[in-house]
Amino acid sequence: MSDFHLFDGQESIPALALRGLVLFPGDVMHFDVGREISVHAVEYALENGCNLYVVAQKDIRVDDPVADDLYAIGTVAKVKQILKMPGDGIKVLAKGLYRAKTIEMHTGGDMLTAVTERIDLPLPRRTTDSLLAKMRTVKQLFETYSLSGNKQAPKDILLGVLAEQEPARLVEFVCANTVLPYEVKQEILEQPTVIKQLDRLMVALEREINVLQIEREIYDKVKVQLEQNQRDFVLREQMRIIQSELGEDDDTADELDEMEAKILSLQVPQDTTDHLMKNLHRLSKMPPSSQEANLLQTYLETCLELPWNTCTKQNYSISSAKRILERDHYGLQKVKERILEFIAVSKIAPSSTGQILCLVGPPGVGKTSIAKSVAEAMGRNYVRISLGGVKDEAEIRGHRKTYIGAMPGRIIRAMADAGSQNPLILLDEVDKLGGDYKGDPSSALLEVLDKAQNSTFRDHYIEVEYDLSNVLFITSANDASQIPGPLYDRMEIIELDGYTDVEKFNIAKRHLVPKQLAAHGLTAGQLRFSKDAIFEMIDGYTREAGVRSLERQIASCCRKAAKAIVSGESEKISLTAKNLAHTLGRRKFEKDDDRHENRVGQVTGLAWTSVGGDTLPIEVIVLEGSGKTQFTGKLGEVMQESAQLAVSYVRSIADIYEIPGNFYKTKDIHIHAPEGAVPKDGPSAGVTMTTALVSALTELPVRGDIAMTGEITLHGDVLPIGGLKEKSMAAYKNGYTTVLIPQKNLPDLEDVDQEVKDHLQFIPVQKLSEVLQLALVRPAKKEARHQDLPAVPQQQPPREKGRRVRV
Repeated sequence: MSDFHLFDGQESIPALALRGLVLFPGDVMHFDVGREISVHAVEYALENGCNLYVVAQKDIRVDDPVADDLYAIGTVAKVKQILKMPGDGIKVLAKGLYRAKTIEMHTGGDMLTAVTERIDLPLPRRTTDSLLAKMRTVKQLFETYSLSGNKQAPKDILLGVLAEQEPARLVEFVCANTVLPYEVKQEILEQPTVIKQLDRLMVALEREINVLQIEREIYDKVKVQLEQNQRDFVLREQMRIIQSELGEDDDTADELDEMEAKILSLQVPQDTTDHLMKNLHRLSKMPPSSQEANLLQTYLETCLELPWNTCTKQNYSISSAKRILERDHYGLQKVKERILEFIAVSKIAPSSTGQILCLVGPPGVGKTSIAKSVAEAMGRNYVRISLGGVKDEAEIRGHRKTYIGAMPGRIIRAMADAGSQNPLILLDEVDKLGGDYKGDPSSALLEVLDKAQNSTFRDHYIEVEYDLSNVLFITSANDASQIPGPLYDRMEIIELDGYTDVEKFNIAKRHLVPKQLAAHGLTAGQLRFSKDAIFEMIDGYTREAGVRSLERQIASCCRKAAKAIVSGESEKISLTAKNLAHTLGRRKFEKDDDRHENRVGQVTGLAWTSVGGDTLPIEVIVLEGSGKTQFTGKLGEVMQESAQLAVSYVRSIADIYEIPGNFYKTKDIHIHAPEGAVPKDGPSAGVTMTTALVSALTELPVRGDIAMTGEITLHGDVLPIGGLKEKSMAAYKNGYTTVLIPQKNLPDLEDVDQEVKDHLQFIPVQKLSEVLQLALVRPAKKEARHQDLPAVPQQQPPREKGRRVRV
């Protein structure tokens, strides 16, 4: 061992590295020593009566510290006592003497040795008010600290701190009796003045008080929870014993066993079985009355209600399907043919990844009933999902079961309602899907309708894959243009157009009347609808593409007949066209014969809406003015541009029709579309507007039996339009005899019903000059001077206005 001595104010003494402890001058500390080099240093100091340099380690995990692992400032102490402990360790009692700075630290021998230099803490020259305030604050904080923990400090220690008047001793006493982190205590020990030690001690005490208060709050909450759990356990045990004594068995175990048997009997992937069994195991360990147990039990019951392996027997008989479709629907021959083709392909190639059928048409034409008939024909269970107004993606994919009120999405709920894995699901009103901050449900439907993906559909609620590949999805919509593009690409569109009056009559006779008679408890002998009464309801009380309003009118007649029969006013009632007004009131839609008169500046166009075709009257008047053009009737931007095209075109042909060349400067033009509250837009009114404008400027009347449609160009070309079938149906229903259509729409006439073609003359046109030649009624003296007008097709004899075929 080396000789230890004092030279030039420096002292060479044995050193001891403390882990997690800091010794202050004047403090007496008990600590355990276990490392061999530390034991040798303590024994040497005690045997030789020399001091011991005690310094803290920076990292308590270091077993063999060197100089860099120790702080630079420590405390020189006097070893008072050593107590041998079992094994090689000892318990040491040491008292701090003064602060010291490490000059050199020697390692490598049987103990650490250090050359230290004493550092005395400068004492304040006088006791200032600031010093007194800081000492008082430290005492108050220590008092609060001693009362904040779960165990209060001994009373003598608290009194000793409160009575201390020396600032340095106060710091040493407080640090010795608080459980501050050793890094904080070391920082306080290293402060150069007592004032700074007090400042740092105040911050440390304030933070420690906050931590103790939080610990106390946590402890109180845990204690209450433990007491409640213990109470619940005791009560449950008592209840179980009481039920056992009374002979009442607890059903919980039986329910869990039943669930386990159902899970194991499911023929599902192993991952699904493991997931369900894991949740069942969690449920078995929970108190039955807890909220989480109820949520978990509901989840398992929902999963087990799904038809994982149940399938209905498929029927691919074409003759049976044809019989059912003919029984339930009148007309719709092309639609029925496409359904039969679909069933045939399904029989030949059951795993075919064909497109999803989408039934598109106005309300009331039978989209929903066709889906029901297809389900019956194929032997599939039928479920309808209404998508109108759905804006939340969770409506399709479900909510996470951790949320309050969580439930599966509509697809999984529909599977549970169907009770089989191969139902027919009708996704109704797919064109009315919306999207907002909650997600886009149409995007969630992409996976549902894609046969390449839906075999592994994952609902957020059930959390496992579910096979939808055996489901037959059929969608319906009123307006195909409103269907989101990615969805539209996955569908095959089948259009269901509006019915003619003859078709409506047959539908009412075969389906609606018997249905409503049965619904109101009447027989055919008690209430009879004559043929002309049904046609009168169609013409005078409904104006629609489908038959919903017609069915409501029939139901109204049945209700009034039931009242008359029950009250004894009549035993049998026969409704005819003449007495129908006594039952339904006056006609709602009178025949507008004035519309078919030849008028100046008034032309009938044809429009297409989401509920079918309709007529679009256009009116133009010319007033003295300054060349302003006014639009009314809620015309959209495209229609207003068509009007501007019409004005420009008329300027280019003004001399041909003897129109003043400066009319666009001296005349005000007012263009109006009646039913002003209804927004109108689209390019196909260009022909109508041009004809009305020429008529108003030339004062030549327009033929009242003509309706027209077509888009125009600046050079007078007539461009093709869409929705010809619906528009021609509107012309037919409103009693027009002639329809001017673009030349390029001639192939579309194949889709027009034969009854409509039998009662309308379709005249194809390529130029606006042809339209004007056909539509304007010219006196002999006002024939147009245009030399290049095309030959006009020979017109058929005019038909009776409003003519209808009665069956």
